[in-house]
Amino acid sequence: MEAIGLLVRLQARSGKEADAEAFLKSARPLAMDEKGTLKWYAIKLGPGKFGIFDTFANEEGRNAHLTGEIAKALGTRADELFAAPPQVEKVEVLASTPFKG
Repeated sequence: MEAIGLLVRLQARSGKEADAEAFLKSARPLAMDEKGTLKWYAIKLGPGKFGIFDTFANEEGRNAHLTGEIAKALGTRADELFAAPPQVEKVEVLASTPFKG
């Protein structure tokens, strides 16, 4: 059950918006491989503004994500793609709906 999450806000460098978007889309397979990550979303908040929202059942899953392959890739490319360091917020999931597929 989703209990906690992360909300990460990212501002692309001017002229790097398309590269930032492509980078975030390319991280999907890495998120799929993370056992403790229940749901992972790369989102566009507006022109040059992006985010990542993901959910976890417990702190162990969240910590594994924070030290996992996506975090490593983000750390490697953050200065190139983003105007400021990622703003990472730990959040609690109060309620959610099941997948209605």
